Amino acid sequence: MPRFASIDIGTNSVLLLVADRLPDGRFEAVVERAEITRLGRGVDTSRVLSPDGMEATLATLVTFADEARALGAEAIAVSATSAARDAKNGADFIAAAKARAGVTVEIIAGELEAQLSFAAVATDFAGEAAGPLLVVDIGGGSTEFIYGNDAGSVAFRHSFDVGAVRLTERFVRTDPLSADERGAIEAHLRDTFAALPPPPPNAMLVGVAGTVTTLYAVQHQMATYDAEQVHGGTLSRGELDALTDTLCTLPLEARRALPGIQPKRADVIPAGALILREAVKALRLDACRVSDRGLRWGLLAHRFGSAPSSS
Repeated sequence: MPRFASIDIGTNSVLLLVADRLPDGRFEAVVERAEITRLGRGVDTSRVLSPDGMEATLATLVTFADEARALGAEAIAVSATSAARDAKNGADFIAAAKARAGVTVEIIAGELEAQLSFAAVATDFAGEAAGPLLVVDIGGGSTEFIYGNDAGSVAFRHSFDVGAVRLTERFVRTDPLSADERGAIEAHLRDTFAALPPPPPNAMLVGVAGTVTTLYAVQHQMATYDAEQVHGGTLSRGELDALTDTLCTLPLEARRALPGIQPKRADVIPAGALILREAVKALRLDACRVSDRGLRWGLLAHRFGSAPSSS
């Protein structure tokens, strides 16, 4: 079977997917990896990728690309999102990635990012939804909303410049968050999400990316992350309210010790939780389903997918 790989370089983390394309056109994962490298540290203020962020990300990119090749991947698709879009020196990062990892990094627009995330979710959740699908993709630098229609295609998509890293750097100065800092983040999110159109009737919301999967893992006190348990799970509005309160009031060291949380994500998870909570409130929904398959899956299908008849 043909084998391909995708690497998703985000503001906060880098994710690898190596997968076989099955005869029916679906992809089956061989290896999935994730590493938090914080490429987007400081970009909201400086509009420049920092040397530390670039070096950590490039080192991980080399490791992931080498592993994909060792596993027999015929080709590797690599995308970069919010941080690379915003940075003045994004071209320097792309050149370094080509020189060191031998891959071509495509800086994708927020609208394409949203479309690919929706495609990944629709593959797994469209059959469960009583109505259209809604997708929220919370990243380090931006958050994408995608509304599906009854035909299963995209009816609305928009990328907002609010992400877990960006909001933490912009608003948070104390540990834990002060009431004023939390209030400022919530007010900013309410103003931002006021631009969202009302969701269609009977819509089902699905959240993707590390913030959402981490919140589910923390809710279920998962000492070891289990993608199969996380994928398809549900976070209720009440659970989100309680989780957000807990994460916003615990100091950083206590958050790092919580089962289900990656220590490197602990500093930005309160802002991420606030984003998801305010998104659910803005959409007037009672729950959010959880997908462990985001942009990297959509990118794989976009670049290497084919009709079953041609497989």
